[in-house]
Amino acid sequence: MQKFSKLLKGLVKPVYAHCDLFCGVYDPAQARIEAQSVLNAVKRYQDTDDEVLRQRAIIIKEQRAELVKHHLWVLWTDYFKPPHVEQFPELHDLFWRATKAAGDTKKSVELKDAEKLISLIDEIGELFAKTKDGYDYAAVVKNLSV
Repeated sequence: MQKFSKLLKGLVKPVYAHCDLFCGVYDPAQARIEAQSVLNAVKRYQDTDDEVLRQRAIIIKEQRAELVKHHLWVLWTDYFKPPHVEQFPELHDLFWRATKAAGDTKKSVELKDAEKLISLIDEIGELFAKTKDGYDYAAVVKNLSV
């Protein structure tokens, strides 16, 4: 066993990653999808007079807004590291405003609030794309706009 360990020691080199899991786990698209659901629930709420459907739209909107907050905080706490904040000093404030906007959509049925949330997530997505070679956040936005 010692011979094997010595052989491996010479062949195996340490690897380092900027995130705590393999890349590809963290993606602002998750928050964007949920924010799009918030927007769609608000539209559905506004488009109907059916009280049962309106109640369902509210429940779904609030659940999805909570998921937005979850996805944003995971991205903020697990993916972004101090070098990212040095590169993009606006990150902390941007995440704070986006998370607050997600909370605001839970208290509102106004399109402007859901649209503001999406806009803030899109800003995060654009910065995220600058940290990952080959990542195309514009494709995420395009796919969700169909």
